[in-house]
Amino acid sequence: MDPTPSTGGAENSDTIDSHTAHSGGLRDVVALTLPAASAYLTVLRTATASLAARLDFTLDDIEDLRIAVDEACALLLVSAVPGSSLDCTFTLSPGVMHVLVTVESLDGEPPSEDTFAWTVLKALAGDVETATGPGSKVSITLQKRRGVRADLGEPPAGHVRGSGAANAAPLGDAVGTP
Repeated sequence: MDPTPSTGGAENSDTIDSHTAHSGGLRDVVALTLPAASAYLTVLRTATASLAARLDFTLDDIEDLRIAVDEACALLLVSAVPGSSLDCTFTLSPGVMHVLVTVESLDGEPPSEDTFAWTVLKALAGDVETATGPGSKVSITLQKRRGVRADLGEPPAGHVRGSGAANAAPLGDAVGTP
């Protein structure tokens, strides 16, 4: 038995470890490579939902993220080189999922941000960006936060923290007795 630790196939594991150490938080990185064909998007939708559930996203956030990743892939597959691959990297941090989807493009042009599909994508995912390069690669990056207002670090309005019992009024108050 070889006592040398395995990197689990992650050729750049030193980069990930270094970034994790300097960012102050624990991160998991999951990378999937699929054929650049819509028939394989169900695999990506399932992986997205599973990873979001691992981060304790709400059911609504999980569904929004599944649809957003699917929509991002659909926008990229329109101009994907036939027979190429679609690369998807999920970076998981406490309460945040970062998704990078990349394909080799026929024209090397990013999807238009002036479309209804792009508007839907931004509404579902929150932070969305597109980039090109190297070569004719085109990518879309999504970032979704778990039901927390990023500016205040609080749940959205109307969300109650903790269990119902901890937040309930004492029984005497509920029936009008002192």
